Amino acid sequence: DGVTEVLAHRSDNLPEKFVQIPCSQDYDGHRRFEGCTPRKCGRGVTDAIVTREEAERIRRIAERGLSLGGSDGGASILDLHSGALSLGKHFVNLYRYFGDKIHDIFTEEDFALYRDVRQRIQRRIAQVFGISSSSMYLTKPTFFSRMNSTEAKTTHDEYWHPHVDKVTYGSFDYTSLLYLSDYTQDFGGGRFVFLDADSNKTVEPRAGRVSFFTSGSENLHRVEKVRWGTRFAITISFTCDPEHGIGDP
Repeated sequence: DGVTEVLAHRSDNLPEKFVQIPCSQDYDGHRRFEGCTPRKCGRGVTDAIVTREEAERIRRIAERGLSLGGSDGGASILDLHSGALSLGKHFVNLYRYFGDKIHDIFTEEDFALYRDVRQRIQRRIAQVFGISSSSMYLTKPTFFSRMNSTEAKTTHDEYWHPHVDKVTYGSFDYTSLLYLSDYTQDFGGGRFVFLDADSNKTVEPRAGRVSFFTSGSENLHRVEKVRWGTRFAITISFTCDPEHGIGDP
C-alpha cells in the first residue's frame, strides 16, 4: 500500500489534530452555498467532544437495534433516520417491521443523546472549517455500522473499497465518524485509511474518537477489512444544500 503514516494512534488522547489539504474540484459540479460549501479542505481527529461513557451508551443503542437484524455478511447497518436495517441479504424498515415495539428498544434518552452528540460534532466541524453551523444540514445516509470478519455475501458487505463520499453521495460536503469501539482491543484490522498520492494516513478507532473531513476527492479513503472481533461506528454526514437535509430521528 505504499508508505503508511498514523494520523491518530488508539493510545493517543487528542484534543484536536487537523491537517489542511487543497480542495478537489468535486464541489464545482454542484450548487455552491456561500458560507458553507468547502473552500478550506482537510481532515481532523478529536477525542475531546464525546466521552468514552457516551460512546458506550451510543454503542448500546446500536447493539440493541442491530440485534433485531444483521447482515449475513460482515457489514450490518442501522439507520435510525430512515429505519433501514440489515437483515440477511436485504434491508427492512425497522419502524414498519417492528411498529410500536420500537418503544421497548429505544428510549427518548437514546434519541436525546444521539441528537446532542450530533450537534456537538456539527459545531466542531463548523468551527474548524470556518463556516456557520446553522448553514449545515444533516444528510443521508447517516447510519450505525457493525463490521466483523464474516465473509461478504453481497456487494453491501464489501465496505473496504476506496471511495469518495461526494462522488458516491452528491449531497455530502462534510463527513464525520464517531467510533464506538477500540482498535486492537475490540477488533483487529478495521483502521480508517486516507489514500494520498504520496502515502496512506490511518486513523486507529477508539471509543469516543471523532474523525471528520471534507467529502471530496481530496479525501479518498477506505476501511481495512476487520480481521477479528467487532467494530462499531456511526457515520454522520452533512450537506450545505437544505433540500438534502434530514431531521433527527
